Amino acid sequence: MINWIPPATIFILGALLIPLFKGKARQLFVLTIPVIGLANILAMESGTEWTYGYLRYDLIFGQVDKLSMVFGYVFVIMAFIGVLYSLHVKEHGHFIAGFLYVGSALGVVFSGDLFSLFIFWEIMAFSSVFLIWFQKEKASIDAGFRYLLVHTAGGLCLLAGIVLRVVETGSLEFGHIGLDGLDTYLILIGFLLNAAVPPLHAWLADAYPEATIVGAVFLSAFTTKTAVYVLLRAYSGTEILMWLGAFMAIFGVCYAVLENDIRRILGYHIISQVGYMVCGVGIGTYMAINGSAAHAFAHILYKGLLFMSTGAIIYSTGFRKLTDLGGLYKKMPITLIMYMVAGFAISGMPLFSGFVSKTMVIAAAEHDHHYIIFLMLMLASIGTFLSVGIKLPYFAFFGKDRGIEAKDPPVNMLAGMGIAAFLCILIGVYPKVLYDLLPYEVHFQPFTIPHVVGELQLLMFTALGFFLLLKKLHVEPTITLDIDWTYRKGSKVFMWFINEPLARGSQWTVDICLVIISFLKWFSKNPVLAVMLFKDSLTLRFIGHLGGRTRRDSIRYLEDEKKHYPRDPVKRNPVGDSLLLALMFMAVYVMYYLFTA
Repeated sequence: MINWIPPATIFILGALLIPLFKGKARQLFVLTIPVIGLANILAMESGTEWTYGYLRYDLIFGQVDKLSMVFGYVFVIMAFIGVLYSLHVKEHGHFIAGFLYVGSALGVVFSGDLFSLFIFWEIMAFSSVFLIWFQKEKASIDAGFRYLLVHTAGGLCLLAGIVLRVVETGSLEFGHIGLDGLDTYLILIGFLLNAAVPPLHAWLADAYPEATIVGAVFLSAFTTKTAVYVLLRAYSGTEILMWLGAFMAIFGVCYAVLENDIRRILGYHIISQVGYMVCGVGIGTYMAINGSAAHAFAHILYKGLLFMSTGAIIYSTGFRKLTDLGGLYKKMPITLIMYMVAGFAISGMPLFSGFVSKTMVIAAAEHDHHYIIFLMLMLASIGTFLSVGIKLPYFAFFGKDRGIEAKDPPVNMLAGMGIAAFLCILIGVYPKVLYDLLPYEVHFQPFTIPHVVGELQLLMFTALGFFLLLKKLHVEPTITLDIDWTYRKGSKVFMWFINEPLARGSQWTVDICLVIISFLKWFSKNPVLAVMLFKDSLTLRFIGHLGGRTRRDSIRYLEDEKKHYPRDPVKRNPVGDSLLLALMFMAVYVMYYLFTA
């Protein structure tokens, strides 16, 4: 007997029912849905349930094992935190889009076949874009369209790969795929785009900062981590992912250090932190897979908290650039505390969640003798603490006081931030609560003296360097160019090519055809007279006169003949016309034969 239902169903049905509630009733309803979702997941048992036959394939909506469960748990927890943080929002649309987004992400996690995975994958893309558009500004509308176009392209790659795989294997089963053919590469590209792996990453830093305050919190949690899940399921041990992940970690940090917009800083750090997870997928050992899953769990919580804290700053001040902020520590002390919990967590500070998850991936690289990867990940850790742990809070909270009127956000926002902060500390202090959820038995011990001392040394020397150079460090109102510049500008060039050379070229061929048709219609009215007019025109051009006439009389005579063309039909000789046409066609045929013989 099945005592649970597919988790996606709860959130998708909940989204459809939201318009029926208003005021306090709606707030209670949207808070209840994640609670029901968590209770449902707690009732789930390992195995495969909710299987339906479609044509000759099995669609599986309940593939349950420890890997899917760890993502299922954190998704519903983050859904509750995000909804609590969003309670002050009055528009139904935010909650409808958010629940469809969460439900489709859960649908992907528990899908056991590629077809249902693709359907949920696309719902996830189309529902999440509304969290950007609800900002109702030109920048958000434009960013939303770019976001949708990029994800549509990724979805097409994924669909093409699925179709080819079904044709080749005859199966829709979603399990380990690996790289062994065109279908597997296309599926991988679809997954990598959602994971924001460079050069398929620019949509994230472009779109997330333009989302609504609460929309950015949801966006930070689901799309990229769903991609990490499918990579863990389908491509664990694929070596190229190890290098891509390590590159991601450094790439995201470099751009974050350069950024001025607080949410773009966090957007680039999503790319960097997901790099650790993708790297763990590529390493493929039990420790690395555990590390990727654990880091995804921890990242959803502390990254959500970071976006909630910066969202509180934007909510209270209206500013999102470091050059516009400063002196907020006295006016928003609770927000500062919450932010620093998340900042320490993402930086890997001991006793915070990132320390017990991120370092597992780093240790897996070292244990498997991937020393270059190990150094790249350590270097990324330095940049993370420098930009998110020090730079952003210093210039936003402790920098020059610009006289901004601000205060801590409403109680519901603080409550959401408080729950996330508590979990970040709980996991950091007592990692067993997370390790017990992971796919494989954990033998990693984070709290060894060399490990703790080494991490503290890394962080403290980074902080020392920042403050020693503080007089030379300052933020500037700059705009960093990323790969999205190519398709922003490239799309304009493409549209110019469509509207100018290509359109004009195609119209040119149409114009030629119309001229030919017009000439043939004119010529067919009196072919004999038409030929005579053509002959007289050539004679006048090259000889200068017609017969014994002067040039002026010749011109007047020819214009008069053209004006009265085709003259009285009575004067036409149909036999002569037909004979002339026959001779013309024969001449064309003979010339064709001579030149092709």
